[in-house]
Amino acid sequence: MRPAILDPLFSSVSGLPGVGPKIAELLAKLFGRDTPEDCRVVDLLFHAPHSLIDRRNQPGIARAPQGAIVTITGRVDRHQPPPNRKSNVPYRVFLHDETGELTLVFFRGQSTWLEKQLPVDEEVTVSGKIDWFNGRASMVHPDYIVKTSEAGNLPLVEPIYPLTAGLSPKTLRKIIEAALPRIPDLPEWIDLTLAQKQGLPSISDAFHMLHEPRDPSDIDPQAPARRRLAYDEFLAGQLSLALVRQRLRKVAGKPVHATGVVSRQILQALPFSPTGSQNQAIADILKDMAGDDRMLRLLQGDVGSGKTLVALMSMAAVIESGGQAVLMAPTEILARQHHATISKFAAAANLGIEVLTGRTKGRERDEILERIASGEAQIIIGTHALFQDSVSYNNLMLAVVDEQHRFGVHQRLRLTAKGITPHMLVMTATPIPRTLVLAAFGDMDVSKLTEKPAGRKPIQTITVPTERVGEIVGRLKSALAEGKKAYWICPLVEESEESDLMSVEERHATLASALGPGIGLIHGRMSGPEKDAVMMAFKNGDIRLLVATTVVEVGVDVPDATIMVIEHAERFGLAQLHQLRGRVGRGDEASTCILLYKGPLSETGHARLSIMRETEDGFRIAEEDLKLRGEGELLGTRQSGTPGFRIASLEAHADLLEIARKDGAYLIERDPELTSERGKAVRTLLYLFRRDEAIRFLHAG
Repeated sequence: MRPAILDPLFSSVSGLPGVGPKIAELLAKLFGRDTPEDCRVVDLLFHAPHSLIDRRNQPGIARAPQGAIVTITGRVDRHQPPPNRKSNVPYRVFLHDETGELTLVFFRGQSTWLEKQLPVDEEVTVSGKIDWFNGRASMVHPDYIVKTSEAGNLPLVEPIYPLTAGLSPKTLRKIIEAALPRIPDLPEWIDLTLAQKQGLPSISDAFHMLHEPRDPSDIDPQAPARRRLAYDEFLAGQLSLALVRQRLRKVAGKPVHATGVVSRQILQALPFSPTGSQNQAIADILKDMAGDDRMLRLLQGDVGSGKTLVALMSMAAVIESGGQAVLMAPTEILARQHHATISKFAAAANLGIEVLTGRTKGRERDEILERIASGEAQIIIGTHALFQDSVSYNNLMLAVVDEQHRFGVHQRLRLTAKGITPHMLVMTATPIPRTLVLAAFGDMDVSKLTEKPAGRKPIQTITVPTERVGEIVGRLKSALAEGKKAYWICPLVEESEESDLMSVEERHATLASALGPGIGLIHGRMSGPEKDAVMMAFKNGDIRLLVATTVVEVGVDVPDATIMVIEHAERFGLAQLHQLRGRVGRGDEASTCILLYKGPLSETGHARLSIMRETEDGFRIAEEDLKLRGEGELLGTRQSGTPGFRIASLEAHADLLEIARKDGAYLIERDPELTSERGKAVRTLLYLFRRDEAIRFLHAG
C-alpha cells in the first residue's frame, strides 16, 4: 500500500485549478503517460525547468541590446490603432523613458483591452524581447504589462520548461505553482551525515528550489536541489535492483559440477584457440555456477569478440552436470544463425541441439517439445517462444540471453515466477559504459571480452560527402566484379514527403540499374521467411550486394563480406554505426567501411564521424556516445527496463550513482525487509519514484 502521506502527490492533475480535460490531455502527452488519469501531481514536480529568463535586466530603452529580454519602465505617449481595421497592420503603443522611445507592437490587438492596460500618460512596466530596426526600438507582444505601482507582482526570474504543442508557458507555470503547496512533510531517507557532507537540502526544499530558481546557477545540474533529486532517483533505482536481486537470489541455483569432458572435445576440434579474455570469462562463469547462488552475469563483448564460444563453453559445463541450456535471441534470423554456429562448433561432442522459434509449427514443433521434455535436447536455441507455457524442460540449468537491452528485468522475473530458476548469462554486443551498467543492470556481475579473435583484420573507415556517391558506385562495380561482397545501408524504407533521405527501395533501384543483377534488398517490413531467403542468397553468393535498413545491425554473419557503405551516416548514433561496421571484417580479408554524409555537419555529427575513423574500440565508442547523446538513447528505448531518468544524468552525477549503489547495498544488507525507521522512509522514496514493483517483492519475499 502506498503510504497515505503521498496521497496529495498521487492525486490526479485534474484536481488542480486551471486543469480541464484538454489541459490534462496535453500534460499526459508532455509526461509520456498513456491517459490523462495516469497523470499525477508528482509528474509536475519532477518536470524540471531547463533554463530561465532573468527580467532583472533594466538597462533603459536606448541601452537595451538587440534580441535581449529586458524590463522597461516608461510613460505611455499615444496609441496608434490600425487604419480602418486592417487586420494585417498591427496596433502600436508608444512609450518613453529618459533614454529614448519604445514601440509596443500587437497583432490583432483589441483596442479596449489595450487602452485599459496601457492608459495614456500613465507609468507602466513592460518586459519582453527588444528588436532594433532603423535605429528604433520595438517590443512585439510583451510577456508582461503592469502598472508601475503594481510592478511588485512581476516575476523577475522565471523558469522555462520543456513544453508540448498547445500548452503555453504561462499555463504550465501556473499549474506547477498550484502543485508546489501540495508537497507534504516527507520523512528523511538520506543518511544525515551524507546529506551534510554533500550539502543536500531536504526533499521538499529541493522541489521548491527546483521550481523557484533565483539565479542561472540554480538551473545547473550541480545545483544542490538537482543533486539531491538525482541522488534520490539513483537510490530508488539501485534499491529496486537490489530488491529484485535479493528475491532472485532467495531461489537457490543448482550448482553446476563441470567435468571438462564435453568442453575438451569441443576445444580440440576448434581451428583456433580462445583469447585470454574468453578464457577469463569462461573461468568466471564456471566459478559462479559452481556456487549455491544463481549466477546473474552480463557478458559484454564487441561485435566479433567471440561471445558465442563463451556461451557454448558455459553450456558444455551444464551438460556435463546433467542439465539443459537455452540460448534466447531477439530475432528469428539470429536464433537460426546461432544454431548454425553452435552446431558447427559442437559437432565433435555430438550434442543434442534444437532450434525453436515462433515459426516452428505442427508436428515438427511437437517432436521438438518432446525431446526438450525428455532431456534428449541438451541445448535449445530460439526466440521468446522458448519460455511459453507449452514448453517444459527436463532440467534447465542455464539460460543465455543475447542482446540484453531487449530483455529487461521484468522478463527475467517472469522466468523466475514460472519456477524456472536457471543460472543466467546475458550477452550484449553494445559495449555499455560502467556507469550505465550500474544504473540499468546494477544487479549483475560483468565480464568483458576485450580482444578480437586471432586472424581478424582491422577495418579501414573513411568518410565521404554524398556528392561523391557516383565515385563510390564506380568503385563498388569493380569490387563486385572481383567477386567481393558488400552491404549498403539506408536509414528509411520508403521516400517520405518531409524527408530528403534516400529510401532503401529507391537506392536499390538506382544501384540495380547501375550495377546489374545480383543486388538484394532487405528491410523491416518484409516477413521473416522473405528476409531469411534474401540473407541465405547473400551468404551463398547469389546476391553480391545487399541494400538494407538497419535490420542487419544485430548479428547477421557473412564472413566474406568486406565492404560496408552507410548512407546518411550523420543520422545514426555512434553505437549503431559501430554495430553496423562490425558486420564486415569477420573473415581474414581486409575490410572497408564508407560513411556517406550530407553536409554541413553539426558539431556532434562531426565529432561522431571522427571517432568512427579513429577507433574500433567499442568501449571507447560507447563512452563517447554517452557524452554526445546522453544515456536514454544509448540503451535503445525507454521502456525496455532501462533507466529513463528525469532529473539524474549519468554524465553530471556519476559520483552520486556510486554512493547510491553502496548506500542501497548497505541498507538492504542491514534491513532486508525495510522495517526500521529509515527503512520505512525508504519505502516512501520507492513509491515516490513509482518503483511499486520492487516493493511488491518485499511483501512476496
